[in-house]
Amino acid sequence: MPDFQLGSHTLKSHGVKVAKVHKYDWLILLLLAAVDITLNVIEPFHRFVGEEMMTDLKYPFHKDTIPFWAVPIYAVILPLVIFLLYYFFRKDVYDLHHAILGLFYSVLITLVITDSIKDAVGRPRPNFFWRCFPDGIGEFDPVSGNAMCNGDKKVIKEGHKSFPSGHTSISFAGLGFLAWYLSGKIKVFDRRGHSAKLCIAFLPLLCAALVGISRVDDYWHHWQDVFAGGLIGIIIASICYLQSFPLPNQHDGWAPHAYFSMLAAERNGGQSMSPATRANYSPDFTPQDTSPPPHQLLEEMETGRRY
Repeated sequence: MPDFQLGSHTLKSHGVKVAKVHKYDWLILLLLAAVDITLNVIEPFHRFVGEEMMTDLKYPFHKDTIPFWAVPIYAVILPLVIFLLYYFFRKDVYDLHHAILGLFYSVLITLVITDSIKDAVGRPRPNFFWRCFPDGIGEFDPVSGNAMCNGDKKVIKEGHKSFPSGHTSISFAGLGFLAWYLSGKIKVFDRRGHSAKLCIAFLPLLCAALVGISRVDDYWHHWQDVFAGGLIGIIIASICYLQSFPLPNQHDGWAPHAYFSMLAAERNGGQSMSPATRANYSPDFTPQDTSPPPHQLLEEMETGRRY
């Protein structure tokens, strides 16, 4: 049986190998980023807005409490810092890589979905009247009755992007992924009844919810926009997390699937395999296999019973 030491799989020793195995995943991320940039460049659908409809679109137009540039700070950079802190203590490049990759996919897929719907729906924001008529004097087409806006074109363009809320969807995509990650790392569902751990897991979700509430309070979104955005974000975050990590209530819920596949590869002589094969190795434990499964092997290794 090959020698194996916990904490020996670092960025320096295995980082490049792991990244090469997932090179196409990283390339797709670049494609998603390009798609979202395109979605922000094109003009959204301009929904018909009559004079009677303006009654619900005359809320004050002012700067939002949380500007868009702040969203990546708490939804992307903050989780990345936590991932790096965990890596500093654990020295597990598999966990770091899959956490970063999953977070980026969660955010970018959510962005593409959100901006696609925004452009297709073209719902006016609650403050659309003041975007359309900065002077406060409404002007409507005498034939169709549609609003004839005379405001800044960029401001009007953003006024047609109410549904769904981008702030909310990205907040739940990033912080929702972080909530899943923390749940696995601190073993929230370890059946020991330490309910205080739930506060740590729920904190990112609370912050994301408060961001959504601020969008309604600032009159930049209707409540339906925020609800839909939150739903999109948390669903995508859950899918992207579970793509690489087990459910937090499982015995091995604290580490990515690739980590335990690597352990099994080491146990079965995986050191002789190629880096790509070893990183993707997934053993099939049959009833005839009397050797312990990966999680039991890990426990024995940590307690010193086998090594």
